[in-house]
Amino acid sequence: MIIPAYPEFADISMDMRPILHPRMVMLKDGVSEFSFAGLYLFRKTYQYRLSWLPDETIIISGMKAGKRVFMLPCGFPQDVELIKDFFARHDYCRCLSATDTHAARISLESLGFVVEEDRDHFDYLYLRKELASLEGREYHKKRNLINAFINNYTYAEKPLTEENMGDAQAVLEEWTAIKGVSGDYTAANEALQLAQILELSGSVYYVDGTPAGYTLGEPVKHGRSFAVHFEKANSKYKGIYQFMNQSFAASLPRYITWINREQDLGDPGLRQAKMTYRPADFVKKYRILKPEEEPAPPPASIS
Repeated sequence: MIIPAYPEFADISMDMRPILHPRMVMLKDGVSEFSFAGLYLFRKTYQYRLSWLPDETIIISGMKAGKRVFMLPCGFPQDVELIKDFFARHDYCRCLSATDTHAARISLESLGFVVEEDRDHFDYLYLRKELASLEGREYHKKRNLINAFINNYTYAEKPLTEENMGDAQAVLEEWTAIKGVSGDYTAANEALQLAQILELSGSVYYVDGTPAGYTLGEPVKHGRSFAVHFEKANSKYKGIYQFMNQSFAASLPRYITWINREQDLGDPGLRQAKMTYRPADFVKKYRILKPEEEPAPPPASIS
């Protein structure tokens, strides 16, 4: 079998996509990490490995900030000994959805495990219609920036295809050079190369005929939410990010209700920027920590 039975693990591979993708796109909460594309593209960053559990769900093992972590896209199993074994092999559980946390919280806490909100990794949810229209006084500054972009530049938006994939690649290369850091370059680069295979979709934006930005993502949450995995642009064009945000929202099919713009990772500037778009909701995520160790008794006094 491509995915071995627990406790054996295997590196995530493209061969696993036919098994995992149909399951993950139907997950109720739409956690942005839980898509096959997201796992595959960041497999090296987080050293992801997979295993089948007895209830025919999966456990994902990986590394984050020097800690061995695990994720359960379908929630915790009922088997207490199995749960204890997860924590014996890992430091903590991350990205547990609100639905699965609610279902398991009482039993986990009764076993001594600590349940914590992971605010830095909440996904920001916006109504597609609101991002497409930007109506109301609260979006006045956004509209001004968009109008400045429209008035100052000759622009174009095209769906991302094999023919213009090189233009998106040029944007990524320029963005990386300007920023001076690699960041998520490896994942973003591979996402463009594998966009068709991974069924990712997006748009490329041009200013005066030159590639200036692109957006790339995929449907999640029963196909009713669209997760924006990558968004890159040359910020020398004032208002381009605001224009791309609105334009892409307007280009999505009407059956897409939500746009998931993922997490802020605890970055104050990014959090402020995401909040200015007035999220309608969040995809909440939780960490499950091991029981706190009992403090060692004080040494016996010597009389």
